[in-house]
Amino acid sequence: MPDTHRAPARFKDLALDARDHHALADWWCETLGYVRRDPGDGTGRPRAWPVPIEDPSGAGPLIWINPVPETNTAKNRMHLDVWGDPARLVSLGATLLREPDDDVFWHVLADPEGNEFCVFAPEGEEDTEG
Repeated sequence: MPDTHRAPARFKDLALDARDHHALADWWCETLGYVRRDPGDGTGRPRAWPVPIEDPSGAGPLIWINPVPETNTAKNRMHLDVWGDPARLVSLGATLLREPDDDVFWHVLADPEGNEFCVFAPEGEEDTEG
């Protein structure tokens, strides 16, 4: 008998596309405190392959930075939300796209390849009153 309570899919990983997938992997590692995932076999990964990065504590999702030939030319339909300091992220190479206003209480930034993400004040520091 089929399990009718089981969802047809389960979350696995996140993926970001990048022209320079190694540089973007390094940027997100610095930004999130992630590290490159070691393939575990001592051989390393061919440079042209996607780069997996992971949270060393195991709390965050695995993120694959995938090489693509084209640049990002349109708004992301899916994006990351992070807690952080927008000014510090801009100093690391992000671009500020939108500041909080009457409609949103978060910042919208783009990583060095144009992938948009939202930045929220660290938990407990949100100003949701506007």
